[in-house]
Order: sequence, then structure tokens, then C-alpha cells
Amino acid sequence: MSGTLYMVPTPVGNLSDMTPRALEILRKCNLILAEDTRTSGILLKHFGITTPLIAHHMNNEHASVEALVNRIEAGEDFALITDAGTPGISDPGFMMSRECRRRNINVVTLPGATAFVPALVNSGLPCERFCFEGFLPQKKGRQTRLLQIAEEERTTIIYESPLRLAKTLSQLAEVCGEDRGASVSREISKLHETTVRGSLGELAAFFATNNPKGEIVIIVEGKPAEPSRHHRNKYKVNDEQ
Repeated sequence: MSGTLYMVPTPVGNLSDMTPRALEILRKCNLILAEDTRTSGILLKHFGITTPLIAHHMNNEHASVEALVNRIEAGEDFALITDAGTPGISDPGFMMSRECRRRNINVVTLPGATAFVPALVNSGLPCERFCFEGFLPQKKGRQTRLLQIAEEERTTIIYESPLRLAKTLSQLAEVCGEDRGASVSREISKLHETTVRGSLGELAAFFATNNPKGEIVIIVEGKPAEPSRHHRNKYKVNDEQ
């Protein structure tokens, strides 16, 4: 009888967001596959978890997937975790899950932490329909994606590095229009969590001179059918501490 692959979310910041079920799975499985064993090692040590840990990331997953899935097929239970958040969401995990599904091996994905959901809800923009873009291409295909976002009627979610935030906001303002509503959230669930709301033009100007730190989630209003009626005050900041 084959084992199970568990896709286990880990906190994006606050360790209290680790669920009891996730801890139980990590303690009882045969092996934990981690995006970065140094980062995950700190998490496991904090919770007193001693399950064996090996690296599984985008640089080695092509070569290691088959051997690992063979072991699951032979009866072992593995848990896959990433540095933060839910595996497969702009993180490694898809290849393992796909190969297990192909072989009819049980895959169980636990609910848990992810950065884009609180950022979306906190943005004040429509949440009932949205498009997740993840990280935009840095070179090839970037302009095409930006133009697609400009025409997208649903709210769009983008992950970004703090080093590239100002550039991306400026480009979004150029293709979507400076008046398009948006928000920028950083350090989700951490002590210095901050959300800045405004128009793309306002946010581009603000972050051109205010360099943020930490992981960034950009939320962009969908293309309006008519001029937006949202009232926006310049640089409305909400600090969650």
C-alpha cells in the first residue's frame, strides 16, 4: 500500500499561525522535504520536531522527484514544506504533487497560511473574483503580462520583491492608468505588518522615496467599466501590530 504526500503550509511570519494538524503531520511522517533546510530547521527546532529533513527546491526537484515518489509509492509518508506559506503557490510543490497524482498516490493538502489572502481582504478592493499573478517575469514576457493585467476586470494579486516594488508600481501605473486603485501589503502577520492604499500613481510616488522591507503583496483593482467611484485619501496607512 502506497503512502501519502502531505502538502503542509508553514507560517508566513507569525509562528502562532502553525496549526496543530500541521505539527502532527510533521511529527509523524517519515521524511520532510523542505525548500531550504536552514530556514525550515529553525521552524522545526522551535516546535521540537525531529523528523528527518532534506532539501527539495526548484534547483533539484527535476532530478529528485522520481526517487522520492518511488519511496512514497513503497509506503512512506512524506511532508513537503516551503520557507513560508502554502507549497505550490509561487513555491516548489507542483512537480511532486503532479507525479503523485499521475501514479494515483494520495496527496493531502492542509489548509493554512498564505500571504495573498489577508492582503487581498485587507486591500478594501473587491474580493469575490480575483486573478493571482504571483511574481511577474523580470524580462521576457513582462510587458505582455502587464498589458493583460491592465485589461483584467477582476482584482489582481502580484507578489514582488521590495527591491523591485517602485519599478513595478510605476509600470503598472503606466499601463493601467495612475487612477487605478491598489494597495501594497508587507510583512503579513509580522510585528511591522503594513498596508498602504491609494491609486497606482500615488503608490508609485510614495514608494519611489520610501523603500520597504520584507515580502510584498500588490493588489490592483480590476479594470472598471466606468470611472471608479472609490474615494481614496492619499497614503492611507493601516498598521497591524
